[in-house]
Amino acid sequence: MAPPSTLKKADKAPDAFRTIGELSAELGVAQHILRYWESKFPQLRPLQRAGNRRYYRPADVVLVRRIHGLLNSQGYTVRGVQQLLESKTTDGAAPALTATVVPPPVASAPVVAAALAAQESGVAVERLVGLRDRLAAALAE
Repeated sequence: MAPPSTLKKADKAPDAFRTIGELSAELGVAQHILRYWESKFPQLRPLQRAGNRRYYRPADVVLVRRIHGLLNSQGYTVRGVQQLLESKTTDGAAPALTATVVPPPVASAPVVAAALAAQESGVAVERLVGLRDRLAAALAE
């Protein structure tokens, strides 16, 4: 086997711990952002060794990827992701291990109205408007 200094990130086992530098490079996020997320999300607690060197467990890596996706791809705010993760932990499910599909934020009313007008169906319009209102109420809670 090659000496540890010549191993590449791709050579690491999927269940191996990741350093903050490795995770940062993998996601394209600065290390200080990962440390900031640790302060904002109590579910994210990497193992810390002497000198505060962080080692992210596989479950931590999954959680960081999920947070990254919600913040950067789906447009959630930090507070929105906090509420989402808190609601998952109160259900008894581990937030890092849940494979739920998170709906994107609700579209603005003009976008929904334009889509509804294109369908030209009174019944479909009423059902979709009701669905939009229920989603907005659920997100407001």
